[in-house]
Order: sequence, then C-alpha cells, then structure tokens
Amino acid sequence: MSDSMEEKATKELILPPSERSSEDVELPPEGGTKAWLTVFGGWLTVFATFGYVNAFGVYQDLYTRSGAASAERISWIGSTQIFFLIGMGLPSGKLFDMGYFRSTMIVGSVLYVFSMFMLSLAHPDKYYQIFLSQGLGMGIGSGLLYVPAMSIQAHHWHKRRPMAMGIVITGTSFGGVVYPIMLNQLIHGKTGFAWGVRASAFLSMGLLFIAYFMMFPGPPKPKASIPSFKILLTDAPYMFAIIGSFVAFLGFFFPYFYLQLYAILKGVDSTLAFYTLAIMNTSSIFGRTLPNLLAERIGIFNTLVPITAITGILVFAVFGITEAAGTVVFAILYGFFSGSFLSLLPPLAASLARDASEIGVRMGFAFFVAAFGCLVGGPINGTILGPTFNWSKPIVFSGVTLLGGAGLIFIARIFQQKRTMSQRI
Repeated sequence: MSDSMEEKATKELILPPSERSSEDVELPPEGGTKAWLTVFGGWLTVFATFGYVNAFGVYQDLYTRSGAASAERISWIGSTQIFFLIGMGLPSGKLFDMGYFRSTMIVGSVLYVFSMFMLSLAHPDKYYQIFLSQGLGMGIGSGLLYVPAMSIQAHHWHKRRPMAMGIVITGTSFGGVVYPIMLNQLIHGKTGFAWGVRASAFLSMGLLFIAYFMMFPGPPKPKASIPSFKILLTDAPYMFAIIGSFVAFLGFFFPYFYLQLYAILKGVDSTLAFYTLAIMNTSSIFGRTLPNLLAERIGIFNTLVPITAITGILVFAVFGITEAAGTVVFAILYGFFSGSFLSLLPPLAASLARDASEIGVRMGFAFFVAAFGCLVGGPINGTILGPTFNWSKPIVFSGVTLLGGAGLIFIARIFQQKRTMSQRI
C-alpha cells in the first residue's frame, strides 16, 4: 500500500531524500501524555544546564572586575563549560542510542550538582579552583544531560518534532532569565558568593530530580546499523551544516559573555546592566518557539539561514550602543534571533538522520564538532579585546563569523536541494 500524504510529509522531515522509503523506519507515535511529560522533563533539564550557562556573563563580570584573571583567561572557563555541554553529546548521544538513557542522566546529574557545590567552596580569585569546578566539572556533567534530553523527544514525535524540541529548548531562555537575576541579587547582596552559588545549586538539584521522573524513553527498537564516521564525513549537507555551526559559534556567545561588562564600562547604570542577560534570555523564549513553527511550513534550512545571517548583522549594531535604551533594544533583538539559531540546530541534525535509531549519534557528532567553536570563540574574543578593552575587534570578529556560518549553512541547503532533485529524477 502506498504511503499517505501525511506519512510522506513526515518522512520529508525525518529522512534525507536519498534514504526515504516506506520500509526504512517505523515512525514513533505523535504526542500523548508520556510525550508531553517528556517534553516537560527535557525542559527542566535544559533550564538547569544550558540556562545556567547563559548566566556566565554574571561570572565573567564578577571575576574580571575582582581581578581574578584577565578577560581572556576567564572566558576560557565559560567556553570550556559550553564546549563540554555541547561536545559531550558525542559519547552521551551514543549511550542514548545504546539504551543507557537513565544511567547517563543519573551520572550527569550527580556530577553537575556536585561540581556546582564545589564552585561554592572555591575562592572567586583562585582561577584553578573555578576552572576545575565550573569549567570542567559542570561542563562534563551538563554535557551528559543535554543531548539525551533533546534526543529522547524523537521517541515521541515525528511530524511535530521541531515544535517539541523548540519547546524543550525554551528552558534555556527561562533558565537564562532566572539564574542571572538570582546570582546577581545574591552574590552582590548580603548573601555573598558562596551561598549565592549554593542556592543556585539547590535549585538545579531539585529541577533535575523532577526531570528524571518526567522523561520516558520509547520502547526498545531493533538495532539499526549506526553510520560510520566515513558515511558522516561524506554526507555533504550534514557536514556543511556542522561546519557552518562551528564557524557561527565562534562569535555567537560574545554578547552572552560580554554584554553586561560592556554596558557597565560604557556608563550604563549597573542595576540595568545586571538585567541585560535576563532581558536577552526573556526575548529568546519567543525566538526558540515561533521560528520552529515556521520551519514546519517552509523547512528548517529556509528558516535557519536568514536567522543566522540576521544574528551576525545584529552584532555589528553593538557599535551604536552608548546608552541604556540601545542596550535594552539590542538585548531584545539579539535574544530573539540567537534563540532561534540555537533552537533550530537540534531538529536540523535530526532531520538529516536516516532513521530515529541514529539521531543520537548524528546530533552528538554535530554538537561535538560545533562545540569547538564554543571552546575557542570566547577566548579569541577575550584576546583581541585586550586589557584596554578595544571593543571594535571582537565585534567585527563575531559578526563576520556568524555571517560566515550562515553562508556555509546555505551551501548545505544547496547540496540538500540537489540531493532532492536527483532523487526525484
């Protein structure tokens, strides 16, 4: 029997054109109670992990102005944390595909929360203590959580997968609102650094505990052949999309790391500057949902390419920020479009998988490569910023890399389009 129109549309989203056939894959159920609970559990996980990373600008400002180290060295802490958050997707994605979702979540949660408590015991002016606990420990722990929490959504959704993943990743935005406000108020208030960090650790521990019981892996599936790295490396649309993400990430986190410090040094009231990260992440809530709904209609590539380009153009607008109003407007716009960029990457990687059994590996490898952009991007910006705070250099670097990433993702779209045309012929 021939496929229905709905089944064909579904396979257009999940499989690359050269691999589609009605026998390739048994599609997962579309929604249901367990699916929505899994979305909620994933949202809590992302809130506590990626949402916390989005608050690193608070620590960048604190450590820099306390004289713990140069802006470059401090940025290595945040970039290392982000690198492991995303880059650990390679082993955690493989473990997920092998059926070790529960075990991976337990190990990741324990390591992440333990490292956060260790950070509360560190001295803010002791660089090695901060790097080990916040950069390595929290980074590796969160990396064991992030990709499985995203990949498990594929067990419950197919046609509406971009929507489901978009909802999950809004946890990044909500966490990026709550944690900066919480940390700024506690650390710079009477509570102080140690108990401010501990309070955030207790919150994260509670969220991850609830999340563990909210997520439900799908039923065991017959083992499918996992693609070799040779197959992945010769998949042109997939590789150009990955390389484009890597290049874009070189400049992507510049505002998240430096906007609070930039605003304070430009004379913006410190109270307002403390809320710039929260404003940016509040705006990104809409950016992580609306474009995903658009992607269901016009395609992920057609949505992601212009959004990445606009994000790069917005970085150049930092040149015009000289007062509070400009800071707020930039935070709103950059939050929306940068949130869109992040929310579309997971469904993009999933859409290039041959079937649901290899989504974890595809997403993990993609995030692993892109993570190197996160690792070196922050320190490069810190280096070219220098002790004299020459802001023009990191602004140009970040804007150009984001535009370059958009160009490479556009090339990936061209290859994908050629593959589609050859399949039709």
